[in-house]
Amino acid sequence: MSGAVRRFSRHYLEMVAAMMLGMVVLGGASSLVLDLPDRTSVQLVAMAIWMTLPMVAWMRFRGHRWRACNEMAAAMLVPAGAALALLGTGVVTDGDALIMLEHTAMFPAMLVVMLLRRDEYAGHHHDDAPEPSPA
Repeated sequence: MSGAVRRFSRHYLEMVAAMMLGMVVLGGASSLVLDLPDRTSVQLVAMAIWMTLPMVAWMRFRGHRWRACNEMAAAMLVPAGAALALLGTGVVTDGDALIMLEHTAMFPAMLVVMLLRRDEYAGHHHDDAPEPSPA
């Protein structure tokens, strides 16, 4: 296995670990602190957010620019939106099935984003040049 493939694979696994940690820690903490209604739509959105926040934080720590972080966040949030659409239209109403579908779709979505920007995720350095300041 080449160095680039190892770095790419390691990065994917690091992001999965960060999102799982967020799901367990932030999701668990929110259920203790917040009195959220036990509704599927709230669960879908909350879980996507709790998984996205630590993953983006880890990416920033690893030196990724905001563009890459935003793309990866979209890979996490678009499946939640799709699950919400399925719920809202009544196509799928089983909450457990929707949460499983949301989580299952996140992994290939992350991989697609990474494959579209292979250099970003397989390279040695992510922050070679300073990020342009907003105009």
